[in-house]
Amino acid sequence: MSLFVPRWKDVAMIAVKDFVDAQLYENEAEVVQDALRHLLRARPDLRIQLAIHRYLNEDISLAKAASLAGVSWAQMKEILLERGIQPLLGPETVEEARAEYAALREHFDTAA
Repeated sequence: MSLFVPRWKDVAMIAVKDFVDAQLYENEAEVVQDALRHLLRARPDLRIQLAIHRYLNEDISLAKAASLAGVSWAQMKEILLERGIQPLLGPETVEEARAEYAALREHFDTAA
């Protein structure tokens, strides 16, 4: 018995609304969130690219970028260095230190 793999044109005919109409999800936002979760699980490289993008463009900490990428702080630092991006190390203010602490705590709480 072979596994059925739909062709792209078949998948393109499926709309987010179809999943809600079939009562598989409560709303369209849940469909999108689940699809993104599966995409990022299947493509960890995309998680890293998104984390780098947000690190460079949204002023998030290295710890938060690592959490988004699903890697350790040290791994994220190495990833940035490998791509020629100089990581900003150490908070400049007490507020930044608290934000980094909160991001690390959140990362380890969800990892446990």
